[in-house]
Amino acid sequence: MASSIANITRLPELRSRLFFTLLMLGIYRLGIFVPTPGVNPAALSKLVGQGTVFDIINMFSGGAFERLSVFALGIMPYITASIIFQLLTVAVPALEKLSKEGDAGRKRITQLTRYGTVLICLIQGFGISFGLEQQQVLLPGVGGWSYYFLTVTTLTAGTCFLMWLGEQITERGIGNGISLIIFAGIVTGIPQALQDSISTQGQFGGAFGLIFLAVFVFAVSYVILFFERGQRRIPIQYAKRVVGRKIFGAQSSHLPLKLNMAGVIPPIFASSLIMFPATIARFWDNNIVRNIAGNLTSGPLHLALFGGLIIFFCYFYTAVSLNPNNMAENIQKNGGYIPGIRPGKATAEFIDRVLIRTTLIGGLYITGICLLPQILTAYFRIPSSIATTFGGTSVLIMIGVAMDTVSQIEAHLMSRNYDGFLGAKVGRFKGRRG
Repeated sequence: MASSIANITRLPELRSRLFFTLLMLGIYRLGIFVPTPGVNPAALSKLVGQGTVFDIINMFSGGAFERLSVFALGIMPYITASIIFQLLTVAVPALEKLSKEGDAGRKRITQLTRYGTVLICLIQGFGISFGLEQQQVLLPGVGGWSYYFLTVTTLTAGTCFLMWLGEQITERGIGNGISLIIFAGIVTGIPQALQDSISTQGQFGGAFGLIFLAVFVFAVSYVILFFERGQRRIPIQYAKRVVGRKIFGAQSSHLPLKLNMAGVIPPIFASSLIMFPATIARFWDNNIVRNIAGNLTSGPLHLALFGGLIIFFCYFYTAVSLNPNNMAENIQKNGGYIPGIRPGKATAEFIDRVLIRTTLIGGLYITGICLLPQILTAYFRIPSSIATTFGGTSVLIMIGVAMDTVSQIEAHLMSRNYDGFLGAKVGRFKGRRG
């Protein structure tokens, strides 16, 4: 491992990419502490940590929302816009045609996604500024349309800067820039969670509780690694082909279908939907709304509904992003076939049946990981900050991003005839898209 790490410093290109990535992430972390004018931080911090949508925004923004810094919205508006346009690409024929035009079409969709990000930021920024004024967390004498305009402009500019920062990391650094920004925001919560673990160890078994927590983190990480790299490989056989003057013999290949096709999108959507009533109850003082919000954010009903929504979004996103008919058509165009399955409609139906089964396994896996922190908090009295940081969506994102980044470092090392990051005996480490 030491020699493999030393190989990274021997490649000037890889070294400069790593330095550029760390520099951009450092700039991002500095921006977390640049506040938006007019807000009382002490009053604002009381809104966070009460089971509302603000908790999700604060987690993915790396704690920027509880300070209402210029990066308070984080990168989530860009991710939301990307998901919306990905869904529209399937539903709108014009966007579907544009996506098939190669690099020019993808650039046009990326540009539209940026415009969508700005629109979402304007809506969310106004909603946040109006809500904060209603909750009386502003400084004396601050409010009105001038405050709305200043806050919306500041938050929109901060998200646009983060969007540019992520694109620069993707182009000139290592890894996916947008994912690394979210990764950096979640990782910064680990020291506080460790401090909470030590200070509250008496609540869940003292030193034995800390040992149990370490074993728990290792077990969860192993399960996530196992399922994230899990694939259902459908064998594909190619007959002899004539390309120009050359004859290529029969070849065997496979179609890899991941167990977790949807990634972390299902739990994010499910969490947002469930916490939305709690957010309304926060701003609307009504007993009926508060009772509904309380049942949806805790208890057995919450666990059942949250798990059901995760599985639903797993199937929904997989159905939108993968089309068995197109996959069967591409296999047939390339002269391939699945042994024992007739080409065309029968192949599409077979792929669809496999996707239904693999998506069920992936959905149950994601549901178990995401419900684990809430089960530990409700039934084992582990503090919420500790369970959320070391389990659930946050760990799922951290491990997934780490896998992608390590796989890119591996590719750079292997292309320069160096041993991989994990050594030659282990072989190449493959990320989620490896």
